[in-house]
Amino acid sequence: MDEPLAPEAAKRLIRDILKNGRFTYSKHAKDEMLDDGLTTVDCENVLRGGIVRPGEHEHGTWRYRLETNKITVVIAFRSERELVIVTAWRSGR
Repeated sequence: MDEPLAPEAAKRLIRDILKNGRFTYSKHAKDEMLDDGLTTVDCENVLRGGIVRPGEHEHGTWRYRLETNKITVVIAFRSERELVIVTAWRSGR
């Protein structure tokens, strides 16, 4: 997979992974979600409906920020069939 992906291509891949692939949560994401009172359902809803921002190269991987008015989720693709939720937080606090 050639990265960075355009936001539209990233969105298509995210939706495909949600249907047919695998997604996991990093320990950091779980900790941040707990701190902000977020659930896995909240994060999955952001993956389905959030706006994808252009990829940013951090810590050796491309990361993509998905945003709604209330929640931000950052993901990284592991393959065309797997992504990891790196972190998540409530926006506008």
